[in-house]
Amino acid sequence: MTDIRHTPEAPTRTRTLAPGQSIDAHRHDDHQIIYAGSGVLAVTTDAGTWFAPGTRAIWVPAGCVHAHRAHGHLALHLLGLPAGTNPLGLDTPTVLAVGPLLRELILAYTRDPGDDSPERSRLRAVLLDQLRSSPQEPVQLPTPTDPRLATICDLLHHDPADPRTLAALAATAGSGERTLSRLFRRELGMTFPQWRTQLRLYHALRMLADDVPVTTVAHRCGWSSASAFIDVFRRSFGYTPGTHNRRP
Repeated sequence: MTDIRHTPEAPTRTRTLAPGQSIDAHRHDDHQIIYAGSGVLAVTTDAGTWFAPGTRAIWVPAGCVHAHRAHGHLALHLLGLPAGTNPLGLDTPTVLAVGPLLRELILAYTRDPGDDSPERSRLRAVLLDQLRSSPQEPVQLPTPTDPRLATICDLLHHDPADPRTLAALAATAGSGERTLSRLFRRELGMTFPQWRTQLRLYHALRMLADDVPVTTVAHRCGWSSASAFIDVFRRSFGYTPGTHNRRP
């Protein structure tokens, strides 16, 4: 990433982004919690892309160079945390589950950043307790460095519905299935089927944020049926794709 903007403090505030709008690569000296009250948020670093609908938030550690992109109308809630304390003990971007209580705490805390009352300090303490107990979620698309992996990943990004097996795709990368399978595990930390599922879910979220019908999303992302897509989506995000744009 080039032309990296440095903002010493990660401000606590709210911000809206239009569909497709982005925030260029930048870094903060503070840690940051980023929550999308509506739409789907994608945070990208050189290591990969983390994505989150309204049931997730993204932790970005201090000093991490990252960019944001909005899918659908994005209502961002940004929470800065001093780098001197690391309440989550995490040094890489991480997606966290956001339950109803944590959601309301984030919304309340970012509503009036200028408030320095004792009540707000207590609110912050409860919010941090909730963050510490929030489960981490594996919703990330790591960026490959090996050119053979990059070829496969680029093909499927362009067409997530591509039904070819890893063996069939290997020929396009000038490699073998076993070699690519090892590379997926070693470089990306997951198997090829796991990575392809993450890719399809990412594209599904993007399409749903743009109000594409569920059946169309299932077809374009490679699921055999709408019901199969709904089942995977619900297990991954805790709600059905048909309710994606109707959540509070």
